Amino acid sequence: MNTEAPTNTPAQPAVSVLVVDDEKGMCSFLQKALSKRFALVETAGSVEEAEALRKRCHFDLLIVDIKLPGRSGMEWHEALEPSERRSDIIFMTAYADLETAIQALRVGASDFILKPFRLEQMMNAVERCLERRSMARKNFVLQREVSSRFPVSGMIGTSPAIQQVLDVIKRVAPTPSAILIEGESGTGKELVARMLHQHSLRSGPFVPVNCGAISPDLLEAELFGHTKGAFTGANKPRDGLFNYASGGTLFLDEIGEMPLLMQAKLLRALEQKAVRPVGSEQEMAVDVRIVAATNRQLKDEVAQNNFREDLYYRLNVLSITLPPLRDRQEDIPQLVHHFSSKLSLELGLPAIPFSHDDLHAMQQHLWPGNIRELKNLIERCILLGKLPADYLHEQQNPKREGGLNYEGWLLEEVEKHHILNTLKQEGGNKSSAARILGVSRKTLDRKLTLWNSGDENAISL
Repeated sequence: MNTEAPTNTPAQPAVSVLVVDDEKGMCSFLQKALSKRFALVETAGSVEEAEALRKRCHFDLLIVDIKLPGRSGMEWHEALEPSERRSDIIFMTAYADLETAIQALRVGASDFILKPFRLEQMMNAVERCLERRSMARKNFVLQREVSSRFPVSGMIGTSPAIQQVLDVIKRVAPTPSAILIEGESGTGKELVARMLHQHSLRSGPFVPVNCGAISPDLLEAELFGHTKGAFTGANKPRDGLFNYASGGTLFLDEIGEMPLLMQAKLLRALEQKAVRPVGSEQEMAVDVRIVAATNRQLKDEVAQNNFREDLYYRLNVLSITLPPLRDRQEDIPQLVHHFSSKLSLELGLPAIPFSHDDLHAMQQHLWPGNIRELKNLIERCILLGKLPADYLHEQQNPKREGGLNYEGWLLEEVEKHHILNTLKQEGGNKSSAARILGVSRKTLDRKLTLWNSGDENAISL
């Protein structure tokens, strides 16, 4: 019997091993060899001795001879309750046949070793067991991580508005139909898109793309790919996001920002279920589910000839409209608790205990930046160690400069006042104001252009 153990196997002192064999020489041999790698290696000569040891200590790995005095190793393992089979097990035997091997695997053996064996054979079997155990643990951790980021419900809240959204997601997620998600900035449109993919029947990846964040000149190549030399800087061919999303979901965020020319090319790709890379004469078949999102009213954009009507109906097979945070005030305490717990762990700082008055003030706030604005506020609270005294003051006391109040105002007027006032407080710094409001810089620029304000720092309407 070869007693030279492999020297390239890393030590794993945290693993405990129990060897069960009525041959003292075999127990001594394996204990000596395994002790070089593991901190705890125990031996037993019978099932009874093994049970006594297992009551005192948990063993990650059992190495058990099938033929033992009294109960056999296989009978012992088969009699264990499922909850007791937390240990991997390798069976050894000198009297093996195919039926015995099959039976050993059927009762849950991780491996099967025929005596006499070389030590290298045993160590390889042990290594395979530990690798499987490690992969199972990593898989469990990843599942927990994914679950914590995107829980089964996905959305925090129990309000009727959110329950209605969840009911629609549950119904349409398994279908291949295109979905259009509408809602204000910061309401969680990408989260809904991920939930639709998570609960779909598609095995491919979820690929998000922000149509408003990519230059119009590059958007076609980004979506469809390009050949070598198709344009300046195209030094090698590249697949597009349609190809990367094959078999999965392509999420087209801010679809309302897509230029009209690109809209026509996208419509053709959706109808033909094929894309043509920039610079190529050949089309490539693609299999993707399209989920699009917008914070604009696309129907109004169609009426103003800013969005193609045929593409609108192609995308809007079914629409999901996300409610703004001001319409689901009852969810705010739960959202505050969620973000406070999550962000305090990420920042390594203690969570802030919010009083009943604090939560009431938050419920009265209009939240033009929606959930993104709420999350930003909670993060600022944790960084400062308290709720900023003046953040919600405007909503607690709806008097504004000039002695006017918000009574009778349209929502658009309140939003405009809040955005311009925040911009003024930040000294005209648009990036800073957008971050505080919980909206993108591009959204802020678009609103300012829409209002055509001569002085972006003004607060009067």
